[in-house]
Amino acid sequence: MENLEECKKLIEKCRQEAAKRLVGQEKLIDDILTAFIAGGHVLVEGVPGLAKTLAVKTFSEILGLDFKRIQFTPDLLPADVTGTLIYEQNKGTFSVRKGPIFANVVLADEINRAPAKVQSAMLEAMEEKQVTIGEETYKLPEPFFVLATQNPVEQEGTYSLPEAELDRFIMKLVVNYPSSENEVQIVKTCGKAPFVPVSKIITNKDVEMMRKLADNVVCDEKLVEYIVSILNVTRPDSSKNKNSSFTAANDITRYITIGASPRAGIAILQCAKVSAIFAGRAFVLPEDIKSVALNVLRHRLVLSYEAAADNVTADEIIEKILDFIPVP
Repeated sequence: MENLEECKKLIEKCRQEAAKRLVGQEKLIDDILTAFIAGGHVLVEGVPGLAKTLAVKTFSEILGLDFKRIQFTPDLLPADVTGTLIYEQNKGTFSVRKGPIFANVVLADEINRAPAKVQSAMLEAMEEKQVTIGEETYKLPEPFFVLATQNPVEQEGTYSLPEAELDRFIMKLVVNYPSSENEVQIVKTCGKAPFVPVSKIITNKDVEMMRKLADNVVCDEKLVEYIVSILNVTRPDSSKNKNSSFTAANDITRYITIGASPRAGIAILQCAKVSAIFAGRAFVLPEDIKSVALNVLRHRLVLSYEAAADNVTADEIIEKILDFIPVP
């Protein structure tokens, strides 16, 4: 396929630039780049000090796009995110002051620290790529990409994201502690990594090229049916699941209250196509679907109280589903 080799070279350059600052975070950068090319937004979860914010800032610099950071706090107002109308006394009129959401790459740092009123201000921006201020609607710049971070362990002063907003993120990425070898390298930097310069690799023209390339990646009808079969198993009320051998043999649907929507299937297909490009292919294979399914589905399943009682996580449920569903 035309431009496939050029796209692979750009991706490899991005990895090399990110490695100048980030140690052992190759998969995180690949996943963020996958979501960006697929046209979605990303939620990054991890305890403090794992370079989540640094990874986002590095990514924005490699892209060379306009970048804004919003630090979410309990006293933040929706107007602090989207913007507001300002009265100009000398003119006797109102003018629009646009908020930090008007950028190509927006870091919503610790998004679960703001109350629902502020979180809801992100919904229109993330889905419609527009913001309404007063009576006027303003288009956001293209490309528009939101990277939100949250701390999974703290409860005080945090507000859980509603399912409607979680569904706006194409992926939820979990950042774990580095290996001992990588941590030695991190500690040796003495905190100087954020000041290491990185080069701009990807332009707006490159973004457009890669997205068109992803759209043209071929996916067989059987693989689309495979994606839908994965989604069906996550829906405990689906009539197709009630008499399935999966439920009888494993009985994990009792751990799920609400399953994945068709939007999740669209997201899996989009990300699988990008995964194929990363591998230098112009067609999707089952391993592409499996490689992205966990990131796409983990935040879209609403688990039951029984799952909490049995210490069953969404990741474990998804992995069991992927192991069970026959690969076409």
